[in-house]
This record gives sequence, structure tokens and C-alpha cells, in this order.
Amino acid sequence: MRAADQVGRIFEAGLAVGLLALLTATGLAQEALTLEAAARKALESHPAIEAAAASEREAAAGTRAAEAGYLPRVSWMESYTRSNNPVYVFGSLLNQKQFGPDNFAVAALNNPDSLNNFQSLVRVEQTLFDAQRTKNAVRATRLAEDLNVENRRGREASVLLNVARTYFGVVLAQEGLAVSEDSVSSAAADLNRAQAVFEAGMSTQADVLAVRVHLGQAEQRRIQAAAYAEVARAALNDALGVDLDAQWKLATPLTTSVVGEAALLERYLAAAAEKRPGLRATALGEQISAAQTAASERSLWPVVVAQGVFEADRQRFVDRGGGNWLAGVSMRWDLWRGGESRARIAASREAEVRAAAESREAYSAAALEIRRAYADLQSAAQRTAVAASVVDQAEESLRIIRDRYEAGLEDVTALLRSEAALTDSLYRRLGSLYEQRVTRAALEHAAGTLTLDSEALR
Repeated sequence: MRAADQVGRIFEAGLAVGLLALLTATGLAQEALTLEAAARKALESHPAIEAAAASEREAAAGTRAAEAGYLPRVSWMESYTRSNNPVYVFGSLLNQKQFGPDNFAVAALNNPDSLNNFQSLVRVEQTLFDAQRTKNAVRATRLAEDLNVENRRGREASVLLNVARTYFGVVLAQEGLAVSEDSVSSAAADLNRAQAVFEAGMSTQADVLAVRVHLGQAEQRRIQAAAYAEVARAALNDALGVDLDAQWKLATPLTTSVVGEAALLERYLAAAAEKRPGLRATALGEQISAAQTAASERSLWPVVVAQGVFEADRQRFVDRGGGNWLAGVSMRWDLWRGGESRARIAASREAEVRAAAESREAYSAAALEIRRAYADLQSAAQRTAVAASVVDQAEESLRIIRDRYEAGLEDVTALLRSEAALTDSLYRRLGSLYEQRVTRAALEHAAGTLTLDSEALR
């Protein structure tokens, strides 16, 4: 048996054993997973979605806290004091309803015995007028709730886009590994051809050595592709929010994605203004700034509060005491706070200006992102069509050159160049397919329309 034949069969056997081991180790544990199912799983298990949901609940709790300003406040206080201070003793005896004739003695008034006082105090306060401070606070917190809803939508869209990238990243890596394995097999076959041509006296040993080098390089690329495939699988699991060692059998192939007509760009631009979470968030930020400005301006107005108090004072914790009550209305007007109120109003107004500017900046950035994604999608679609034709031509060219090489009409350089051209064209076709699928999802993400129902996830 010729040495070249032995080398070729060794490579083929090694590939077969490696594939069999891979299938044995992982095939039974793999679960079929479509892109749509992967996207759904990510929305159910990714930590970013869980964090966004917690932020929504947090904002809702903030609204309930602000709305509490409309309701009365009730407090209960228990205290114990003991003193022989004349005024304290005199007043405590009155509050305890234990004051008697003997307590009018001058000596008892000036030098009373120490006295215990257990006091229970219940206070009820109701704001009657606060110049709409509470109303503006509630409005701001409700807007904050809406803002958190948009933030959650934005996180969901980002998670979905990352799922699309990593899902097709795994498919690309697997397809690339297959191309590398085919390249190794093809190089091994070329080594057989080179050996046969050499033995027929139509080439030199240098040709055989050149093919051996080519075969070694192909094997190195295969090893690198296998390592990349492992990392890509871990990246997909990270995007899904599951264990990094989880195994899946991906069921959505890396095929072309439908690209719409030029008018589609305008529809995406129009959709962004209405649906893109980032743009909706900046608009809500403007409204929140306006509510905060209104609240700051109302701080210049007085606050009117009604209150009622019930007080019980006792010498012992359970007896020898009496009770009294108090009801009234009070007004507090901060006439001067060192310019703090005016400074807060000025800061709030500047925050409004900043929010408006950020909103315009966000819209321009979104429009640019949509245009870039749309251009990338169009480019990827065109390159995919060209790459498919190039692959066909490269395959036919390699077939012809192999025949001519075996007949002694071409040198080994042309053979290796043709092999490299085919491998490169296969990689380029896979790359353009990947970019087309991912940029389709990126375009919908930029427009704010990337959801579980999107065609980009089919």
C-alpha cells in the first residue's frame, strides 16, 4: 500500500472516530431547538428579563408610596419618664388627673417627689393642601412605571437579538467545521493524487511535500473550527440564560432571509418613532422632567395639615392616669430656605432642556442605526447571491484542474490554489448567510419591532 494511501485513510478514520465519539457523547442528550423556541426560552430564563421585571415591580411600589400622600397618617408612641422637676411634676399630675389639694402646698410645689409618667400618644394627620405636591409626585412615579415597561421591552429586544446572533453563530460554526472537515478530506485525496502523479514520473517530490503542507494546514483549521464551535455553543447557552454546558440540536437552518423593497426602509423609520423602546423612554424622560419641575415650583407654596391627638398619661402603666385630646389645623410656609427652592426649580428646568436634547439625539441615532442595518441587510443579500454563484464556479474549476493535474497538464500550485479558492468561497457564502440573518434581526431591533412574532426569528 502506498504511503499516501495510508495517510489519507488515517485521516479519514480519525475523522470518523471523532464524529462517532461526538455523537455518542452528546447526541442522545441533545434537544431539538428552533430559533423561535430559543427566543422564547431566553425570555423565560434570562437574568436580564428577571431584573427588568423586578424593576417594574419596584416602580409600581414607588407609585403606591407616592399615592399614600393622599391618605391620613396615623402614629402611635409609647414613652416613660421620671423626674422631680417641679414643672414636669405639676403638669404630669394634671395630665394624669391626679392633682389634689395637697399639691398646692408651697413646699410640695417647689420640692416635689419624683414622679413616673407612662404616656401613650396617638396622632392622626391629614394633608388638606400641599399645592399639588402629591399629585405631581404620583404623576412622576406613574411615568417612571411606564419608563420601566419600555426598559423591559428594550431588554427583551436586546436578548432576542443576542439569541439570533448566537444561535446562527453556532450554526455558522458547525457549518464552518463541516467545511474544514471536507477540506481535510479533499486535501488527503489530493495527497493521493500527488503521490500517484509523482510515481508516474510526471512531478517531483516537492509537489507531494507541498500537498502534505496543505493537508497539515487544513487539519489545523479544522481543529480551530472545532474549538470555535464549542465556544459558540457556550455563547448561545449564555444568551438563553441556561447552563453553559447544555446541548441542543439546532433545527433552524442558515438560509437566506427575505429582503423587502426599498419602501420598507421608510416603514421601519416610521415604526421606530412609535415602537422603539429607547425613543419611547426618552419621551417619557421629558414628561418626568416636566413633572419634577412642577413639583419643585409648588414647593414655594404653603402646606395645610389637619391633626388630631389622643394622649393618655399614667403614674403606673395600667392605672392612676387620665386622657386628653387635641384637634386643630396648622399651616407651614417656608418663606426662606437660603435659596434652595429657587435652585431646585432652576435645576429641574435645566433637566427638562437636557431631556429634550437627549430625545432629539436618540431619534437621530435610531434613524442612523436603522439606515445602517438596512444597508447591511441589502449588502448581505447581494453578497449571498454572488457567493452561491462563486461556489458553483469554484467547484467546477477544482474538478477541471484535478483532471488536468492527474493528466500532467497542471502543476500542484494550480491544484492547491483551486482548493483554497473553493474553501474560501464556501466560508464567504456561510458568512454572508449569517450576516443576512443577523442583520435582518438587527434591523427589526433598531426599529423596535423585534418580538417573538417577528419574521426574523422564523
